[in-house]
Amino acid sequence: MSSNMLADPTTSIESQSRERDQPGILGWAIVLGFCALLIFAILAFGAVDEWSTFTFEAGAALLFLLWAAKQLLSQQVRLSNNPLYLPTGLFFGLILAQILLRRSAYGYVTKYEALQYVSYGMMLFIAAECLTAESSRKRFAQIMSIFGFAYALFAVVQALTPNGKIFWIHTSHFPSATVFGSYVNHNHFAGVMEMLTPIPFVVSMGHLLQGGKRALAGFCAGVMATTIFLSGSRGGMIAFICQSVVFMALAFGKKRSPRLAMGSVAVCVFILALLFFLDQGQALAHLGDLNPDIRLDITKDSLKMFSHRPVLGWGLGTFPTIYPRYRSFYTNLFINEAHNDYAQLLVEMGTLGFVLMLWFLVSLYRHGLPTSRSWEFRWDWGVSLAALLGCTGILVHSFVDFNLQITANAALFYSLCGLAASKPLETVSRRKRSRSIQEEESAARRHLSDHGEPLEWSK
Repeated sequence: MSSNMLADPTTSIESQSRERDQPGILGWAIVLGFCALLIFAILAFGAVDEWSTFTFEAGAALLFLLWAAKQLLSQQVRLSNNPLYLPTGLFFGLILAQILLRRSAYGYVTKYEALQYVSYGMMLFIAAECLTAESSRKRFAQIMSIFGFAYALFAVVQALTPNGKIFWIHTSHFPSATVFGSYVNHNHFAGVMEMLTPIPFVVSMGHLLQGGKRALAGFCAGVMATTIFLSGSRGGMIAFICQSVVFMALAFGKKRSPRLAMGSVAVCVFILALLFFLDQGQALAHLGDLNPDIRLDITKDSLKMFSHRPVLGWGLGTFPTIYPRYRSFYTNLFINEAHNDYAQLLVEMGTLGFVLMLWFLVSLYRHGLPTSRSWEFRWDWGVSLAALLGCTGILVHSFVDFNLQITANAALFYSLCGLAASKPLETVSRRKRSRSIQEEESAARRHLSDHGEPLEWSK
């Protein structure tokens, strides 16, 4: 063989890809800590109390420090080109502008909410940077599916044996609250399940598992989806239906698969059967229960609030402080949220914040949809599709509730956004491999023209 040999770039790039696909000890610690922090926030009553909020924020900061330590140990800093980073950073800049320019109606609350926003950004960042490998996404899907199924079972058992307390021991601060799971508001429980259910559902519909494991994943998804209806959340029911429609459109848009159709029908039948068995159809009766609601009045009042500060808004987190002076109806209840996340964002962050939110969502779907093309055969693509479906559900639900004002639900949402919009590692490696092959072939042709002797490729 000639002394001027070129190594096969395909083999070298593939070996590098396999090395990067293994997160390592510190990488696995970040993945497991990431899942543990999300689970803690959900179980800690949504992480809305001061102690749980602080614990969540500290946990997010610790994960970020672990990521930084991992980069230092590897002696190089690698950042993905995630399209959500720019609108997220600009939104944080807008919050800082409200604080520094004293445009917030309650500066202390805006500073407090800014810290929470930073923790959400860290969760999005960790999801986008540390859960790109197929192995880490597979582990994430397994952990969150097992937790979601166990959490759904707990919620059903607690609903069948109620004593008015969460976990049968914790008394809610709101006597009239509709407790379900670990939440004092059944709508927020439904929001969590909307984001978790697509994970085992997508897995069960693809070829990622075989035989009994696939059936078990479908069973878990069916139980989790059933609790959305059992919770009695109308917004949750509508959101889940929208998720199902989006999945059908994506799954059947390019090809018709009898197996997918049969699987989807089977899951729907199972949900309805389990629902009637556990609740004798009482939850479905709520679908037609259109009692007078104040949500529309609050939204109208919110638009009046927006008209007085249309550019920068009143300040992040200031809605409950400002709303009483604009309230157009009598009530002895304290209105702490707008019950419409979009209207509340418009009030608190103004037109600039709302435009950045639209930019964020357009980027999410523009880059999220292509990353879910081969969802049936690969864990990384499948998790991307499940994450996108979870985001879709909570975005629909946000028109009639305030899930994104709850720490645990917002953290899970932004984490799923990071997963949905980030490019799986293998895609990047494949592009690098193709580019390296082209470069090596060009070098070989140049060598042949200069020296007149062929180059041999090592196998």
